Amino acid sequence: MPDRHFQHAAALVEATDIGEGTRIWAFAHVMRGAVIGRQCNIGDHAFIEAGAVVGDQVTIKNGVSVWAHITIRNGVFLGPNVSLTNDMRPRSRQPDCTPVPTLIDEGATIGANATIVCGCHIGRYAMVGAGAVVTRPVPPHALVVGSPARVTGFVCRCAQTLRKRGSALVCPACGLKYRRTRAGVDLGR
Repeated sequence: MPDRHFQHAAALVEATDIGEGTRIWAFAHVMRGAVIGRQCNIGDHAFIEAGAVVGDQVTIKNGVSVWAHITIRNGVFLGPNVSLTNDMRPRSRQPDCTPVPTLIDEGATIGANATIVCGCHIGRYAMVGAGAVVTRPVPPHALVVGSPARVTGFVCRCAQTLRKRGSALVCPACGLKYRRTRAGVDLGR
């Protein structure tokens, strides 16, 4: 039976739970016990540790490490050299380390060189600007930038910045209307 995914000859792929159509490029390392969904693109020099879970249609660009206890949902984009963590108080050779789970929700985008401190939930379709340092949860559709990252606006599923129109937020590109909620914004009904 032919492989259901592509792996470059210079990639080290020990995992067996890899979805159909996924591409794993040179010098990437995917450990046994990692789970990767369908139609993903794993860039050069990426590392995916045992216990990490990657959904379908996820792009992980070059130089990204995805550690145990990190869950990446469908359609997420991780830019080059995004830094993810899973331990709040790391020490070398610490036998009693307690990993802290992190969830990057559906459709979120994390810009190049951004840092996500463990335990921070990145909401659906949120956008984290390049170089941002995320130290607390990011609401759905929020645009965050800076160090520490702060909400500066909201974005549509199509990645355009939403504009205020009356009491609603509207996408200037696709016309979708959103309403503010306690958790951020969501599609208006």
